[in-house]
Amino acid sequence: MIYAVIKAIVRFALSIAFNLHYEGRENIPKDTAVIYASNHRTNADPPLVGCATYGKHAFMAKEELFKNKLFGGLIRSVGAFPVSRGKGDTSVIDKSVEALNAGRSLFIFPEGTRSKDGKVHKGHSGAALISARSGKQIIPVGVVFGEKLKFRTKVTVIYGKPINPADYCEICDEPNPRQLVRLKNRYMADIKALVEGEPESTKGESVSDE
Repeated sequence: MIYAVIKAIVRFALSIAFNLHYEGRENIPKDTAVIYASNHRTNADPPLVGCATYGKHAFMAKEELFKNKLFGGLIRSVGAFPVSRGKGDTSVIDKSVEALNAGRSLFIFPEGTRSKDGKVHKGHSGAALISARSGKQIIPVGVVFGEKLKFRTKVTVIYGKPINPADYCEICDEPNPRQLVRLKNRYMADIKALVEGEPESTKGESVSDE
């Protein structure tokens, strides 16, 4: 109940702050957790991507954010879990798979850092490994707006067609590096296409929140 209330408040606040549009929501499965792999422009990307999706979510957050007990408790309540950056924290893969298996969709930004020029840069294969081990589909996402995110900026969030990890690895519990690279290249190409120009595969009914 608390989760649904927080999500509704965030969506309302974003609809006031920005001229917000969603496209491709028909591509999102409603009956299972998925991995949303999105380009990364601003700190507002997680709520921008998440507030029009279904069910509960999980996302990674740097461990420093959990030092404040009040704030740490708040972000935990909406599905955040801590990640130790630069320390080779391999447990993040297990935590991600556990969250997905528990029915929480996962947000990942494969570029690893925010893009300063608005272009989609080289991605990492973490989302591919998590997808392979969990068996959950990847939804490529494009967050599109002008040079800067300001009050009432037009923001379009586009959800692409689901990508099934089984199409890229024969034994997904033990994917080899080549299979992971192929899967990573697929979702990064889809993200880039969504950001630079909507491909035919994603066209469909638009949902506008103004």
